[in-house]
Amino acid sequence: MTRKTSQLIEIGERTVSPGEKSQFRYDAATTYHGDAVEIPVTVINGDKAGPTVFLSAAVHGDELNGIKVIQEVADTYEPADVHGALVCLHVLNVPGFLAQQRYVPISDEDLNRSFPGNARGTTAKRLANTIYEEFVVKCDLGLDFHTSTRNRTTMYHVRADMRDPAVERLARAFGMSVILDGEGSEGTLRNVACRNGVPTVTVEMGRAHQFQMEHLDRALHCVASVLAEYEVLPDRPVSWPGWTHVVARGGEKTWIRADTGGLVEREWGPHLLVEEGEPLFTISNHFKDDVEVVRAPFTGLVIGVLESAIVYPGHPLCHFVRVDESTADIIRDDIQRGAVDVYREGGFQWQGP
Repeated sequence: MTRKTSQLIEIGERTVSPGEKSQFRYDAATTYHGDAVEIPVTVINGDKAGPTVFLSAAVHGDELNGIKVIQEVADTYEPADVHGALVCLHVLNVPGFLAQQRYVPISDEDLNRSFPGNARGTTAKRLANTIYEEFVVKCDLGLDFHTSTRNRTTMYHVRADMRDPAVERLARAFGMSVILDGEGSEGTLRNVACRNGVPTVTVEMGRAHQFQMEHLDRALHCVASVLAEYEVLPDRPVSWPGWTHVVARGGEKTWIRADTGGLVEREWGPHLLVEEGEPLFTISNHFKDDVEVVRAPFTGLVIGVLESAIVYPGHPLCHFVRVDESTADIIRDDIQRGAVDVYREGGFQWQGP
């Protein structure tokens, strides 16, 4: 529930007073060496009333872009700036982050399929339970930052259950042009949080294993837009990206896969719209006497793409989503006006407001 008055926040076994900014490491688990697994946390408790918003990153340990976003959010805002509170969970999967692995090492468990967790379960279940009970359920809404997995990259987009009006409001406030509709898989942080009354969206941005600094300003702008929508930053404007396309949960998106193995070259771009029939990829053998051209099955957007230069038959080449003709016309007009940057470079982005 949104606070009507400013008050103490009890979170992560700490008490944070109104007007206080607290940075600490929360002991969430223990290694087999007996050392603490500590989650870095920043809590910014404004001295004015408002909602409590969590921001989380690295539920997959190798997804680094969100870590940098949250570091900058935690550094930028002070209690005098916010109405309500920000709970910044810098790294959720600390063991994976330390090993630079996607999953929890040793057990190879996916932390983002382990929520709400179990205090007497496996390492991932225990870690998920601690994160959920100590932080997530004590907040009013949340932004969970991700990147693509290894050897892929993803464009900036939001994933949200658009059937839930509270989640839809949050997704649109983030100010991304592409929203993938869906409630998320069982055990994901956003799926469980949303089911239990904490509207949460997933933000997908770029590649694993690196900071892509070209994404940072855009992400900070979108975070500020959400905070403006919920009057955490009451004097800031809510962002409008120029156009928004909600990709329905059935029939509008597909993984395009290779039918043959070989060497891959990307043919699409440089802009985000690919017309029906245009080449997306070519796959050739070493002698280049056997070339497969993979074409767009409909007019749409590439929202995720394989970065490897080689494939086996059946490997996913790209995640491709259909856009309706009216949206396509808006994008074509943006391209004509030079309002869209070189989309294929820099890990999928385009100019924002």
